[in-house]
Amino acid sequence: MIDQNSPQALLEAGVGRSLQERRDELARDIVGAAYLRGDFVLSSGARSTYYFDKYLFETKPTILRRVAALMVERLPAQVDRIAGPEVGAVALAAALSLESGLPFVIVRKTAKSYATGRLVEGELYPQEKVLVVEDIISTGAQAIRAAGQVRAVGAQVVGILGVIDREQDGPQRIAAAGYHFDALFTRTQLGI
Repeated sequence: MIDQNSPQALLEAGVGRSLQERRDELARDIVGAAYLRGDFVLSSGARSTYYFDKYLFETKPTILRRVAALMVERLPAQVDRIAGPEVGAVALAAALSLESGLPFVIVRKTAKSYATGRLVEGELYPQEKVLVVEDIISTGAQAIRAAGQVRAVGAQVVGILGVIDREQDGPQRIAAAGYHFDALFTRTQLGI
């Protein structure tokens, strides 16, 4: 267990460093942990010579904590709840929930055939203002689907916040679907 007042914990928390210094360091750490080169098929079906393996940065507490800290700074006003699509964005939603104090829900890809059979797990009420978080945005299809499921419950989606925008028309498609989009980093900002 790391002492929260130790030099390591203070450094990880960014104490005494500017926002830009913290962003630059986090960008380097995400690329170092999760950027892969090769031949990959993305969830959209498109092929790519590079891939950001979200699990390689979301499963590292020292990176996930800093991602959540930067996400808090991008939270729109009046957010009541955070939504994380399964499986990849659940860790992000939980980390942002812990960092912000806001409750979160999990958006399933498909409803289970047993128990409650819900597409949105956790407490979510009509008219609540919800921020959908996503890890990697390529086409935006997964984020748009999750936002639609949140709206189907009667909640309002105030935006979609991603960690990395691959710069493959995701923001444009998200905007065309009627949602505001923001990302912590673009592929260009990561130097890829």
